Amino acid sequence: MTRVLREFGEDKLLAQVFPRLNRNSRVVIGAGDDCAVVKFRDAKDWLLLKTDCVVERVHFTKETSAHAVGWKAMMRTLSDFAAMSGIPEFALITLAIAGKKKASSVGELYRGLNRAAARFDVAIVGGETGETAGPTVIVVSVAGFVERDRCILRSGGKANDDLFVTGELGGSIRGRHLRFVARVDEARWLTANFKVHAMMDLSDGLGTDLPRLARASKLGFSIDQRALPLSPGCSIQQAISDGEDYELLFAISPRDRMRLEKLWRKKFPKLPLTRIGKLNRQSAISDQQLPRGYVHFRQRR
Repeated sequence: MTRVLREFGEDKLLAQVFPRLNRNSRVVIGAGDDCAVVKFRDAKDWLLLKTDCVVERVHFTKETSAHAVGWKAMMRTLSDFAAMSGIPEFALITLAIAGKKKASSVGELYRGLNRAAARFDVAIVGGETGETAGPTVIVVSVAGFVERDRCILRSGGKANDDLFVTGELGGSIRGRHLRFVARVDEARWLTANFKVHAMMDLSDGLGTDLPRLARASKLGFSIDQRALPLSPGCSIQQAISDGEDYELLFAISPRDRMRLEKLWRKKFPKLPLTRIGKLNRQSAISDQQLPRGYVHFRQRR
């Protein structure tokens, strides 16, 4: 019997697909982290590659302004660069849209894309546009770089590392997912001043993404749910499972905790930084069971 995608869930599906993908000797990190990391000829830095998409009725509604959709589509991809302490440089845009849509909406979409790209001096250098009978889909592909000694993966966490998150969690349903700014500057500052062991961006929610980071590092985790930095009006449940926060989640040695918190307050006085828990050896403690965030292809009840 052929199984449908919703019987798998996103993580199980990709776990079957990724090991079969072709690689060559220039691939440092392939599919499975926030960005792909590859060697480029004799360059001293590594090339980062990332593509992401937003889909009508999944990531935005037909009532959402086209400008906001463009902003979100670009910032989502740039957030993955932040997760690896990378610097984005060039973007390609693929747009699939129904012919009955207003031409002015495409102009507004590209104004949003361009405004978000300009925030980090990213050049939009091309792409593709095609007609579809289905919902609008915008795919953003970005290339950039990261220094070899500043590339942060999900898999580098160590037992007893402190877990920190930037900003506040929850509230995507109130529109926060359309207004966020990727934490590129914050990530670059972190890796310039501290040894960050593991990092990722919270795109699917803490309840989905924290277990992913822990699994990649072959560790367990524990968090203090009462310590979670809640967006105004949000519950702990929403902070864990709403998704689309686009904040940084990272692991760092507890020896650096006090210095990190002190310097962070000076550098980013308007942006909270919160210790929410720690990584543990799996043999010592089992993962806490958290409410799940968003997972593609998961069966809905």
